[in-house]
Amino acid sequence: MNIKNKFILLISGVSIILTGQECKTQSASFHVVLSLQGISFDVSTTGQGSIQNLRIQPGGLSIINRELNHEIDGRVVDAEIEDLNGDGYPEILIYTQSAGSGSYGDVIAYSVNNGKSVSQVYLPPLSENPEAIKGYMGHDEFTLIEASLSRRFPIYKKGDTNAQATGGMRQIQYTIVDGEASRRFEIVKFTDYPPG
Repeated sequence: MNIKNKFILLISGVSIILTGQECKTQSASFHVVLSLQGISFDVSTTGQGSIQNLRIQPGGLSIINRELNHEIDGRVVDAEIEDLNGDGYPEILIYTQSAGSGSYGDVIAYSVNNGKSVSQVYLPPLSENPEAIKGYMGHDEFTLIEASLSRRFPIYKKGDTNAQATGGMRQIQYTIVDGEASRRFEIVKFTDYPPG
């Protein structure tokens, strides 16, 4: 396709891709606008199949309100906003789930820097903590509990199928800390709950 014949129109949350011969529409599969402390984030995804385009448009920052884009393999399941580090500015957390039977969860997060700009917050892979990853096979759920990030997933024992975990549930609590180059999530504690 000749690039000169391709135009993109954005109309009320629906992107329309026009080419010389065809017209395709991609409506947002996830869309929410969240705001806190005078700063907002317009979060949406578009795409077909398991590959989605995540768009985060900040607003209310004093210097840089640049659109942020991520390609994700899976889907966005939720988004939340909260001041997790108590600095008077919010963090935005977008929870994703991978395509496929494992439904592996992840968090894409940004922290506001003194009301001026945003920086991405790093969530280390669970594999960095050998105790926390024991029995892990995906099916994560994320949520905010007070001022911390909570991650829950079923615990699989040897011989369990992906559809049937028998080891109960594990809940991991994270806090946000300042790292050398950027903020990051750090495990505070994790608790195992027996099968119910």
